[in-house]
Amino acid sequence: MRPRSLALAAALAVLPLTAVSLGVTAAQAATTPNAAAPRVSLPNTVTPAVARSEKKGDVPAEQQLSVAVSLKLRNTAELDRFLTAVATPGTPEYGKYLTPQQFTDRFGPTRAGVEQVKSYLAAQGLTVSGVSDNLQVVNAHGTAEQIAKAFGTHESAYLDPQQQRTFFANDAAASVPADLADVVQGISGLNNHTVRTTRNVKPSTPAAPNAVTAAPSGFGPTQYDGAYNLNKTGADGTGVTVALWEFDGYTSGNLKTYDSQYGLTGPAVSTVSVDGANYDAQPGEGQGEVELDSEIVRGAAPKATQLVYEAPNSDQGEIDMAAKIVADNRVSVISISWGSCEPDTTASSMTAVDNSFKQAAAQGISIFSASGDDGSRDCTRSTSGSSVKAVDFPASSPHQTGVGGTNLKVSGSAYSSESAWSTAGGGVSTVFAKPSWQTGTGVTGTMRTVPDVSSNADPASGFAIYTAGGWQVYGGTSAAAPLWSGYAAQFNQKAKAAGQPVLGEASPKLYAVANSSSYGTTFHDVTTGKNQDFSTKAGYDQVTGWGSPVADALTTALLGGTTPPPSGGCTAAQLIGNGGFETGTAAPWTASTGVVDNSTGEAAHAGSWKAWMDGYGSAHTDTMSQTVSIPAGCKATLSFWVHIDTAETGSTAYDKLTVQAGSTTLTTLSNANAATGFVQKTFDLSAFAGQTVTVKFTGTEDSSLKTSFVIDDAALNVS
Repeated sequence: MRPRSLALAAALAVLPLTAVSLGVTAAQAATTPNAAAPRVSLPNTVTPAVARSEKKGDVPAEQQLSVAVSLKLRNTAELDRFLTAVATPGTPEYGKYLTPQQFTDRFGPTRAGVEQVKSYLAAQGLTVSGVSDNLQVVNAHGTAEQIAKAFGTHESAYLDPQQQRTFFANDAAASVPADLADVVQGISGLNNHTVRTTRNVKPSTPAAPNAVTAAPSGFGPTQYDGAYNLNKTGADGTGVTVALWEFDGYTSGNLKTYDSQYGLTGPAVSTVSVDGANYDAQPGEGQGEVELDSEIVRGAAPKATQLVYEAPNSDQGEIDMAAKIVADNRVSVISISWGSCEPDTTASSMTAVDNSFKQAAAQGISIFSASGDDGSRDCTRSTSGSSVKAVDFPASSPHQTGVGGTNLKVSGSAYSSESAWSTAGGGVSTVFAKPSWQTGTGVTGTMRTVPDVSSNADPASGFAIYTAGGWQVYGGTSAAAPLWSGYAAQFNQKAKAAGQPVLGEASPKLYAVANSSSYGTTFHDVTTGKNQDFSTKAGYDQVTGWGSPVADALTTALLGGTTPPPSGGCTAAQLIGNGGFETGTAAPWTASTGVVDNSTGEAAHAGSWKAWMDGYGSAHTDTMSQTVSIPAGCKATLSFWVHIDTAETGSTAYDKLTVQAGSTTLTTLSNANAATGFVQKTFDLSAFAGQTVTVKFTGTEDSSLKTSFVIDDAALNVS
């Protein structure tokens, strides 16, 4: 954790209203909104801190405030479908990412909606200061009295007893006229309570806490690149651009010293200002965070271009930064090391940021976020306190990859072992539902769990960082997120060279690999250690996720190539995962949308779930595949049950099901093979022993008369 005094200093530094400047008055009456038009309340627009704080009075009517009005996305069901398809190999839309304009045209707010909001704000006396390029945010400012009139709120001054600082906030939910309710998502800037804190920590030893030294100690690029095989991918980030998500600045000289120490060369780091913020001339307490992020990305992907986006540390600043990064569309990776605990963050602001994350996923931008440094009690340094189980945002968003923390041990520059860092953030979101791709975790419930992956974060096994004019040792999940971001930059370089799509939304693909037979060769599974409420275990856990990367093997698996198959003697086993589809999801299969099904239109061979391909009566293609590694020296047999149901007649093959192992076609079935009930098919795959092979089913239907191919209880037995 960052020292508490540092966290408070950063929080106070960004608050425009202090106990003195609030000029608290005792008798300001709440302004009554225009009663001529019915109004609709906007949920989740009150900071949770209000319920735990002491009201001190009213914000003066003439006090200037700035707000961000977030607009709703359109066609959200179609957007969700597209995000699944664009991240799923084998679908027609896989890797066909959108431009910002294409996203806005299909899913963003309309210009007419933006103009409607602008007209309303102006009519209330507010000054519209700008509209985000993706049309999702309208910024405006005015007096507290004008804000109250526009949004049916009353602004009061509060004292947060946990943090012992003052803030302003609206007492009740904001509202808008009914004719804006279908356009407006929420209002941010009505409070200035939530600030984002860094997710870094320095080791505290009795001898030298936070010591600055003349020579580096802690892990340098040779150690962490070697431990995670980042030095074996054949990539260095050339041609890839990474965004650093920051609320403070850096000194170029510090970054150059780091590069010089480790012999690193690459494009100069540059700053992109958001809402006029630029801290580089006089960085604040968060300088170490910014320089940590940049130096770790440089160490992992030295030739990648880095853009440091710097924004005001506020709800509005975070929303505007998210919107600007995706609208600029200059990067394919975003690294985030700042966050706030979910229960103490205004929910409507999280929704606004997540909407931009959806756009990032649609455009092929990967996001990696630090999961926090307070374990499963992320509000320890916030209003709710350490008694509340909580996770960190943005790491809890389902449209990015949350990165947890470990303690790494190396032998020279080679991986030795890892255990969980005891204060690595993890747990269960109370805001976001479990996404469809979050499978195979063994965690019950309907809400998203965090983290997804992890890497070194314990300050006891920390990183050598040059900042504030000297060498320091830093840890925290703030170090883990940029390491994974550097890996993503490497991957995107390799993908481009192979003519394949960039990583894009990483989690669906990482979970697919983790749920496959390649898991043991692509991740370091961390099985020792715990945080306050969760313990590590084999496979996924809420401390380290799926574990840390074996970068070269993971890259090969994500590119659809072969990872080294198991070697040695043959042990009898069944290799297909989820062959009966009874998990209710496709993973570890990669399947077209809607294929895994439990409807009553076609029966399963056993249980209630099956893979139902085609059956639309129109031109359509469904695919389903799974990659397995067959040990050398094994006899391998693929089997599955298939039922073919058709409206076609005669012996002409109009609609076809092709079954392949790699590039070898095992069989082609058609409507002419239709029969009552299921038939088992069996194929000898012993020729693939010692190889990794993809088993694939492709169902193709012509433009008339439907044929259904129903597959169930697939198995690949080796002996």
